[in-house]
Amino acid sequence: MSHDFLADMATSSRERCEAARAQRSVADLRAVIAGLPPAPSLVPSVAGFDLIAECKLRSPAVGQLRAAAETDIARTVQSYAQGGAAAVSVLTEPARFEGSLAHLERAAAALAAQRVPAMRKDFLVDPYQILEARAAGAGGVLLIVRMLTRGALEALLDAALEHGLFVLLETFDAADIDVALRLLAPRKAAGDALLLGVNCRDLVTLQVVPGRLELLANQLPHNVLRVAESGVESAADAARLASAGYDLALVGSALMKSGDASQLTAAMLDAARAARGGRPRRAR
Repeated sequence: MSHDFLADMATSSRERCEAARAQRSVADLRAVIAGLPPAPSLVPSVAGFDLIAECKLRSPAVGQLRAAAETDIARTVQSYAQGGAAAVSVLTEPARFEGSLAHLERAAAALAAQRVPAMRKDFLVDPYQILEARAAGAGGVLLIVRMLTRGALEALLDAALEHGLFVLLETFDAADIDVALRLLAPRKAAGDALLLGVNCRDLVTLQVVPGRLELLANQLPHNVLRVAESGVESAADAARLASAGYDLALVGSALMKSGDASQLTAAMLDAARAARGGRPRRAR
Protein backbone atom coordinates (compact mmCIF):
# COMPACT_ATOMS: atom_id res chain seq x y z
CA MET A 1 0.00 0.00 0.00
CA SER A 2 2.42 2.65 -1.24
CA HIS A 3 1.60 6.22 -2.17
CA ASP A 4 0.97 4.75 -5.62
CA PHE A 5 -1.79 2.70 -4.02
CA LEU A 6 -3.49 5.89 -2.89
CA ALA A 7 -3.03 7.40 -6.35
CA ASP A 8 -4.49 4.30 -7.95
CA MET A 9 -7.43 4.32 -5.57
CA ALA A 10 -8.02 8.01 -6.27
CA THR A 11 -8.08 7.33 -10.01
CA SER A 12 -10.50 4.45 -9.51
CA SER A 13 -12.64 6.62 -7.28
CA ARG A 14 -12.85 9.35 -9.91
CA GLU A 15 -13.90 6.77 -12.50
CA ARG A 16 -16.61 5.44 -10.17
CA CYS A 17 -17.75 8.99 -9.47
CA GLU A 18 -18.09 9.86 -13.14
CA ALA A 19 -19.96 6.64 -13.88
CA ALA A 20 -22.35 7.34 -11.01
CA ARG A 21 -22.86 10.94 -12.11
CA ALA A 22 -23.82 9.71 -15.57
CA GLN A 23 -26.57 7.61 -13.99
CA ARG A 24 -27.74 10.01 -11.28
CA SER A 25 -27.47 13.77 -11.43
CA VAL A 26 -26.57 16.13 -8.60
CA ALA A 27 -30.12 17.45 -8.80
CA ASP A 28 -31.49 13.94 -8.28
CA LEU A 29 -29.28 13.39 -5.23
CA ARG A 30 -30.25 16.75 -3.75
CA ALA A 31 -33.92 15.89 -4.23
CA VAL A 32 -33.41 12.65 -2.30
CA ILE A 33 -31.51 14.45 0.46
CA ALA A 34 -34.24 17.09 0.78
CA GLY A 35 -36.68 14.36 1.75
CA LEU A 36 -34.48 12.83 4.42
CA PRO A 37 -34.52 13.55 8.14
CA PRO A 38 -31.36 15.17 9.55
CA ALA A 39 -28.39 12.83 9.66
CA PRO A 40 -27.59 11.42 13.11
CA SER A 41 -24.74 13.26 14.79
CA LEU A 42 -21.70 11.67 16.36
CA VAL A 43 -22.24 12.42 20.05
CA PRO A 44 -19.12 11.99 22.21
CA SER A 45 -19.74 10.14 25.45
CA VAL A 46 -19.26 11.92 28.75
CA ALA A 47 -17.24 8.83 29.75
CA GLY A 48 -14.34 10.24 27.73
CA PHE A 49 -13.69 7.56 25.10
CA ASP A 50 -15.66 6.20 22.15
CA LEU A 51 -15.42 3.65 19.39
CA ILE A 52 -16.06 3.93 15.67
CA ALA A 53 -16.71 0.30 14.76
CA GLU A 54 -16.08 -0.68 11.16
CA CYS A 55 -17.96 -2.93 8.78
CA LYS A 56 -15.77 -4.26 5.97
CA LEU A 57 -15.58 -7.59 4.20
CA ARG A 58 -11.98 -7.41 3.08
CA SER A 59 -8.80 -5.52 3.90
CA PRO A 60 -5.71 -5.25 1.65
CA ALA A 61 -3.62 -5.66 4.81
CA VAL A 62 -5.38 -8.71 6.27
CA GLY A 63 -7.25 -10.26 3.34
CA GLN A 64 -10.77 -11.64 3.49
CA LEU A 65 -12.40 -10.89 6.82
CA ARG A 66 -15.83 -12.28 6.13
CA ALA A 67 -17.55 -13.66 3.05
CA ALA A 68 -20.26 -11.45 1.59
CA ALA A 69 -22.69 -14.36 1.41
CA GLU A 70 -22.25 -14.96 5.13
CA THR A 71 -22.49 -11.33 6.25
CA ASP A 72 -25.69 -9.69 7.40
CA ILE A 73 -24.77 -5.99 7.27
CA ALA A 74 -27.73 -4.91 9.39
CA ARG A 75 -27.06 -7.48 12.11
CA THR A 76 -23.34 -6.67 12.12
CA VAL A 77 -23.78 -2.94 12.63
CA GLN A 78 -26.54 -3.42 15.19
CA SER A 79 -24.18 -5.57 17.24
CA TYR A 80 -21.72 -2.68 17.25
CA ALA A 81 -24.40 -0.27 18.41
CA GLN A 82 -25.49 -2.69 21.14
CA GLY A 83 -21.89 -2.79 22.35
CA GLY A 84 -21.87 0.99 22.66
CA ALA A 85 -20.20 2.20 19.44
CA ALA A 86 -20.66 5.94 18.88
CA ALA A 87 -20.56 5.52 15.09
CA VAL A 88 -20.15 2.80 12.49
CA SER A 89 -17.72 3.08 9.59
CA VAL A 90 -18.84 1.32 6.40
CA LEU A 91 -16.48 0.58 3.50
CA THR A 92 -17.98 1.46 0.14
CA GLU A 93 -14.91 0.82 -2.05
CA PRO A 94 -15.64 -2.24 -4.22
CA ALA A 95 -12.34 -3.45 -5.71
CA ARG A 96 -10.05 -3.88 -2.71
CA PHE A 97 -12.54 -3.88 0.18
CA GLU A 98 -15.62 -5.49 -1.41
CA GLY A 99 -17.74 -2.58 -0.22
CA SER A 100 -20.68 -0.79 -1.79
CA LEU A 101 -23.09 2.07 -1.29
CA ALA A 102 -25.76 -0.59 -0.73
CA HIS A 103 -23.87 -1.67 2.41
CA LEU A 104 -23.93 1.93 3.62
CA GLU A 105 -27.66 2.22 2.96
CA ARG A 106 -28.38 -0.99 4.87
CA ALA A 107 -26.17 0.05 7.75
CA ALA A 108 -27.69 3.52 8.04
CA ALA A 109 -31.22 2.10 7.99
CA ALA A 110 -30.36 -0.50 10.62
CA LEU A 111 -28.79 2.11 12.92
CA ALA A 112 -31.48 4.77 12.54
CA ALA A 113 -33.52 3.71 15.56
CA GLN A 114 -30.48 3.95 17.85
CA ARG A 115 -29.47 7.32 16.35
CA VAL A 116 -25.98 5.95 15.70
CA PRO A 117 -24.45 7.55 12.59
CA ALA A 118 -22.95 5.53 9.74
CA MET A 119 -19.76 6.93 8.20
CA ARG A 120 -18.86 6.40 4.55
CA LYS A 121 -15.27 5.17 4.36
CA ASP A 122 -13.83 5.30 0.86
CA PHE A 123 -11.25 7.14 -1.21
CA LEU A 124 -13.43 10.19 -1.74
CA VAL A 125 -12.28 12.71 -4.33
CA ASP A 126 -15.36 14.71 -5.37
CA PRO A 127 -18.17 16.56 -3.54
CA TYR A 128 -20.59 14.44 -5.59
CA GLN A 129 -19.55 11.50 -3.39
CA ILE A 130 -20.51 13.48 -0.29
CA LEU A 131 -24.01 13.82 -1.76
CA GLU A 132 -24.03 10.08 -2.48
CA ALA A 133 -23.13 9.37 1.15
CA ARG A 134 -25.82 11.69 2.52
CA ALA A 135 -28.45 10.29 0.13
CA ALA A 136 -27.54 6.80 1.37
CA GLY A 137 -28.25 7.88 4.93
CA ALA A 138 -24.72 8.49 6.17
CA GLY A 139 -24.01 10.80 9.08
CA GLY A 140 -20.30 11.15 8.35
CA VAL A 141 -17.46 10.63 5.89
CA LEU A 142 -13.72 9.93 6.01
CA LEU A 143 -11.27 12.05 4.01
CA ILE A 144 -7.64 11.04 3.44
CA VAL A 145 -5.46 14.13 3.78
CA ARG A 146 -2.45 12.72 1.94
CA MET A 147 -4.46 11.74 -1.12
CA LEU A 148 -5.94 15.13 -2.01
CA THR A 149 -4.88 18.68 -2.72
CA ARG A 150 -5.69 21.41 -0.21
CA GLY A 151 -8.37 22.77 -2.52
CA ALA A 152 -10.00 19.38 -3.00
CA LEU A 153 -10.00 18.76 0.74
CA GLU A 154 -11.64 22.12 1.40
CA ALA A 155 -14.35 21.45 -1.18
CA LEU A 156 -15.12 18.04 0.31
CA LEU A 157 -15.02 19.33 3.89
CA ASP A 158 -17.38 22.17 3.16
CA ALA A 159 -19.77 19.94 1.22
CA ALA A 160 -19.91 17.57 4.18
CA LEU A 161 -20.54 20.33 6.69
CA GLU A 162 -23.21 21.85 4.44
CA HIS A 163 -25.13 18.59 4.66
CA GLY A 164 -24.67 18.08 8.38
CA LEU A 165 -22.09 15.30 8.15
CA PHE A 166 -19.20 14.81 10.52
CA VAL A 167 -15.75 14.41 8.93
CA LEU A 168 -12.85 12.23 10.03
CA LEU A 169 -9.63 13.63 8.56
CA GLU A 170 -7.18 10.74 8.25
CA THR A 171 -3.45 11.44 8.60
CA PHE A 172 -0.37 9.24 8.56
CA ASP A 173 2.45 11.49 9.76
CA ALA A 174 3.39 14.90 11.12
CA ALA A 175 3.21 16.56 7.69
CA ASP A 176 -0.35 15.28 7.20
CA ILE A 177 -1.29 16.53 10.65
CA ASP A 178 0.02 19.99 9.80
CA VAL A 179 -2.18 20.11 6.68
CA ALA A 180 -5.18 18.90 8.69
CA LEU A 181 -4.68 21.59 11.33
CA ARG A 182 -4.62 24.28 8.63
CA LEU A 183 -7.94 22.91 7.36
CA LEU A 184 -9.47 22.77 10.83
CA ALA A 185 -8.42 26.24 11.99
CA PRO A 186 -10.95 28.29 9.98
CA ARG A 187 -13.71 25.75 10.68
CA LYS A 188 -13.67 25.76 14.48
CA ALA A 189 -17.37 26.54 14.54
CA ALA A 190 -18.04 23.00 13.33
CA GLY A 191 -16.99 21.71 16.77
CA ASP A 192 -17.18 17.95 17.21
CA ALA A 193 -18.27 17.49 13.58
CA LEU A 194 -14.56 17.55 12.67
CA LEU A 195 -12.31 14.76 13.91
CA LEU A 196 -8.59 14.25 13.45
CA GLY A 197 -7.39 10.68 12.98
CA VAL A 198 -3.96 9.06 12.87
CA ASN A 199 -3.54 5.81 10.95
CA CYS A 200 -0.55 3.86 12.22
CA ARG A 201 -0.26 1.55 9.22
CA ASP A 202 2.87 1.83 7.09
CA LEU A 203 1.82 2.75 3.56
CA VAL A 204 4.40 0.49 1.95
CA THR A 205 4.47 -2.67 4.07
CA LEU A 206 0.86 -2.46 5.35
CA GLN A 207 2.17 -3.40 8.77
CA VAL A 208 1.20 -1.52 11.91
CA VAL A 209 4.09 0.64 13.13
CA PRO A 210 4.53 0.13 16.90
CA GLY A 211 4.52 3.36 18.85
CA ARG A 212 3.43 5.61 15.99
CA LEU A 213 0.07 6.41 17.54
CA GLU A 214 1.65 7.36 20.85
CA LEU A 215 4.35 9.41 19.13
CA LEU A 216 1.93 11.40 17.01
CA ALA A 217 -0.60 11.84 19.82
CA ASN A 218 1.69 14.51 21.22
CA GLN A 219 1.26 16.54 18.02
CA LEU A 220 -2.53 16.54 18.10
CA PRO A 221 -4.36 19.50 19.62
CA HIS A 222 -6.66 18.95 22.58
CA ASN A 223 -9.50 21.02 21.12
CA VAL A 224 -10.41 18.41 18.50
CA LEU A 225 -11.58 14.81 18.83
CA ARG A 226 -8.53 12.60 18.26
CA VAL A 227 -9.00 9.19 16.64
CA ALA A 228 -6.56 6.26 16.72
CA GLU A 229 -6.84 4.18 13.55
CA SER A 230 -5.53 0.68 12.77
CA GLY A 231 -3.88 -1.89 15.00
CA VAL A 232 -6.53 -1.82 17.73
CA GLU A 233 -7.06 -5.50 18.37
CA SER A 234 -7.93 -5.80 22.05
CA ALA A 235 -9.28 -4.09 25.12
CA ALA A 236 -5.68 -3.58 26.26
CA ASP A 237 -4.90 -1.73 23.01
CA ALA A 238 -7.89 0.54 23.52
CA ALA A 239 -6.81 1.28 27.10
CA ARG A 240 -3.27 2.09 25.97
CA LEU A 241 -4.50 4.54 23.35
CA ALA A 242 -6.93 6.19 25.73
CA SER A 243 -4.02 6.71 28.12
CA ALA A 244 -2.01 8.23 25.27
CA GLY A 245 -4.70 10.89 24.84
CA TYR A 246 -6.96 9.62 22.07
CA ASP A 247 -10.70 10.22 22.36
CA LEU A 248 -11.83 7.50 19.97
CA ALA A 249 -10.51 4.41 18.21
CA LEU A 250 -11.54 3.20 14.77
CA VAL A 251 -11.69 -0.60 14.95
CA GLY A 252 -12.45 -2.83 11.99
CA SER A 253 -10.64 -6.12 11.45
CA ALA A 254 -10.72 -7.24 15.08
CA LEU A 255 -14.48 -6.76 15.26
CA MET A 256 -15.18 -8.37 11.90
CA LYS A 257 -13.19 -11.44 12.97
CA SER A 258 -14.70 -11.57 16.44
CA GLY A 259 -17.24 -14.19 17.38
CA ASP A 260 -19.04 -11.63 19.54
CA ALA A 261 -18.54 -8.12 18.18
CA SER A 262 -20.93 -6.56 20.69
CA GLN A 263 -18.99 -8.00 23.61
CA LEU A 264 -15.61 -6.94 22.19
CA THR A 265 -16.90 -3.42 21.51
CA ALA A 266 -18.11 -3.12 25.09
CA ALA A 267 -14.87 -4.57 26.49
CA MET A 268 -12.75 -2.09 24.53
CA LEU A 269 -14.87 0.81 25.74
CA ASP A 270 -14.81 -0.34 29.35
CA ALA A 271 -11.03 -0.76 29.35
CA ALA A 272 -10.37 2.56 27.64
CA ARG A 273 -12.69 4.49 29.91
CA ALA A 274 -11.19 2.84 32.99
CA ALA A 275 -7.72 3.81 31.77
CA ARG A 276 -8.84 7.41 31.86
CA GLY A 277 -10.04 6.99 35.39
CA GLY A 278 -13.46 8.31 34.44
CA ARG A 279 -11.95 11.60 33.32
CA PRO A 280 -13.69 13.14 30.30
CA ARG A 281 -11.59 14.46 27.46
CA ARG A 282 -10.31 17.99 27.80
CA ALA A 283 -12.86 20.71 27.14
CA ARG A 284 -12.80 22.42 23.78
